Amino acid sequence: MTVVLAGIGADSTNLGALGPLYDDGTFEYVPIPEKTAETSETATLGSWSLRYGEGTAADLTNRIAPQPVRDGERVVTGADLESWPFHHDPNFEALTYGEHRTSGYVSRLRSLEPGDVVGFYAGLRRPDGERAHRYVIGYMTVEAVDVIGPETPTEERRRVLEHHPENAHAKRSRGDELYLPEKTVVFVDGREPGGLFDRDPIRLSDYYVKSGNERAQYYLRDAIAEAWTVREGGANMMYKPAYRCALSGAAFRDLVGVPGERSERQRRRYGADCDGPST
Repeated sequence: MTVVLAGIGADSTNLGALGPLYDDGTFEYVPIPEKTAETSETATLGSWSLRYGEGTAADLTNRIAPQPVRDGERVVTGADLESWPFHHDPNFEALTYGEHRTSGYVSRLRSLEPGDVVGFYAGLRRPDGERAHRYVIGYMTVEAVDVIGPETPTEERRRVLEHHPENAHAKRSRGDELYLPEKTVVFVDGREPGGLFDRDPIRLSDYYVKSGNERAQYYLRDAIAEAWTVREGGANMMYKPAYRCALSGAAFRDLVGVPGERSERQRRRYGADCDGPST
């Protein structure tokens, strides 16, 4: 049994902004913009209403620069910005997640079994401009895992894509072919308990200069690494590594709580700005 922590969500490289973390502990989940406009996804920057703030995701930025492999670089602004679709992944409502990143993501996700957990972390920033950090914002319990890639027979690719109609990778596929056909994609089917936290995300990162580096960077908090028995992923969080934790899904859920039902103690144990677990 294991838990994988996956880095997701809008940041300075894809949206030019981070989701806000408000003073009362509520926050915004904003997915990344899609690489292509050719998707059946209906959620766009202009239609994505902020959960606790005013306006939509489009109000967080004034330009994006999606870089679709097939179409070349472009800059999207104005009305085109508002109508640009999201890569809605993970989809917390449908409890589905897809991933093609290497550097540990595909290998760690494809080994998950029913009852394991994928926890999702994103960069969030307080409105007063205080330094951003990486926070766990929700999770899903694993129901099943499918994997398709360049060597997968056509009928099997079609079956998997049809089985995951709400997944962002299926929504941007071309018939039975992935948008990036050279990639291997892991599809995680989730089940409850799981979902997006309503407040008090769990801060994963510290920001400081570590021995051997010339500048401050984001590192995994020692308290989290110890309490969650992190075994793979490394300490440096700058590039959103995939972490494998030698922790059962049940133990993880007991520590962090069930989305929508987290107790005060569970929220306080790993509060948004807590320096370590409290009892």
